[in-house]
Amino acid sequence: MRQILFIIFLTCFTIQVHPQFIPESYLLSGEDDYLSKISSANPISNSISDIITIGDTVWLGTSRGVSVSFDRGENWTNFYNTAPFGEDQIATISYYKGMLWAATLTDAEDLSGETIPKGTGLKYTTNNGETWTSIPQPVDGVNDTIEIYGINTIRARPITATELNVTWDIAFTQDAVLTIWTTSYGAGTRKSTDMGQTWERVVLPPDYLDSIHPDDTLSFCLTPTAGFCGEGNLNHESFSVIAINDSTLYVGTADGINKSTDNGKSWVKFNHLNQSRPISGNFVNSLAYNYSTGTVWASTWRADNPEEFYAVSSSSDGGATWQTFLDDERPHNFGFKGSDVIVATDDGAFRSSDQGSTWILPNNIIDRNSGIVFSRKEFYSAAAEGNDVWLGSGDGLLRLRETSFWQGEWKIYRASQSLASERETYCYPNPFSPKLDLQLNIKYSTGGKDAMVTIRIFDFGMNYVRTVIQNAHRNEAIDSTPKDFWDGRDDRGNLLPNGVYIYRIDVDDEEPLFGKVIYME
Repeated sequence: MRQILFIIFLTCFTIQVHPQFIPESYLLSGEDDYLSKISSANPISNSISDIITIGDTVWLGTSRGVSVSFDRGENWTNFYNTAPFGEDQIATISYYKGMLWAATLTDAEDLSGETIPKGTGLKYTTNNGETWTSIPQPVDGVNDTIEIYGINTIRARPITATELNVTWDIAFTQDAVLTIWTTSYGAGTRKSTDMGQTWERVVLPPDYLDSIHPDDTLSFCLTPTAGFCGEGNLNHESFSVIAINDSTLYVGTADGINKSTDNGKSWVKFNHLNQSRPISGNFVNSLAYNYSTGTVWASTWRADNPEEFYAVSSSSDGGATWQTFLDDERPHNFGFKGSDVIVATDDGAFRSSDQGSTWILPNNIIDRNSGIVFSRKEFYSAAAEGNDVWLGSGDGLLRLRETSFWQGEWKIYRASQSLASERETYCYPNPFSPKLDLQLNIKYSTGGKDAMVTIRIFDFGMNYVRTVIQNAHRNEAIDSTPKDFWDGRDDRGNLLPNGVYIYRIDVDDEEPLFGKVIYME
């Protein structure tokens, strides 16, 4: 399990001290310098982990920074290789009353040389990206070994490293003051009441308690690992957080769902073992709330108990009881269109209009203008606004301008570089693996004129393998999205041996274009 690997790592990792910093602000105003924004017809990443819609505005969290459209996807501004994002990936985005917050991460190595995530802080804007404020990843001082909780002094492990300290979710409440809540499996649940200048640890129940209150007499350690205080608590590994109102919060951990109705002072825990109608699994990597139906939705994966299982769990009574749906599916995120719920999973975007009694997948996702067929099953994010339904995947962004349930005009956004000339072609992803359920996108140009196009695949010895299209009518501009793709099979539908393959493009009677792809089954 992923959480077990986290525990092993945190136990043996050499902690380094990181100083606290004052947030820095960046004005993105230059035309040619590093601070310039990048505008395009598409997001510049095909890996879309998070989607937020507000009216005509669509915010994306991607593997290449934040992207935003202010006209429902017609044009995009991309904050990649701009201050303060650089080349960082986005772990999560969250929106509250005109503010867009993003948490970033990058790759690091552990002591064995394995790649692990490293938190690189939070960024927020209050003016649609014109300026950004950057906040370092929250860390403790080496002497922060206690936490005062009501009448108790709780021993706490100081998290002074940013490795495995990634902010996976952000929520907001505003009681007397605006409070930002964050979750991290390495650093637990935290909150800030001064816009991220300082952070407090939030005390959740240990694994062996189902609730805590500041007036309780308590004795446990605030730590996710067994290497501190001689105990470890999966419930202190936090992954998701939502705020229903200014006093009610839900936090998802590796040991279930924690609920507070007094703005984080006391907590009650729901998990697979402590209720008669429980969640399916204790590893809760995503939470969402549908205000149309008053329902909490949770992505509840199997953790350590063999009785647990992967599924979606929902509660319409504030967590007192739970229903489970889509057994054995691995859900990632949720979106809502009115009372409809959309669940992004490894096996598709499941949608229900009857609170989970029936689930329906979209059929035949074909871009109306380009003819691109979307064949990948995995989805990681979903959202809706008006008649637009948005789906994020690892192979592009999808928009459905809906006329009826899962019916309407699809648009597929795929990032790709522009061709240098009409006589250039390239393909991606390259190397290409059809077993990952990806398609090989082939980009070329007809110069924007009507032409008849044939594309054939050959092995490295130029032996014929497959005809992708033959004498097909095309009208492709240099900067257009690629229309044609190969599924990695020969004319008989068989997968091919690993190796190098050649594709040939014939445009009318012009000299053919050739491209090379590395094929890995």
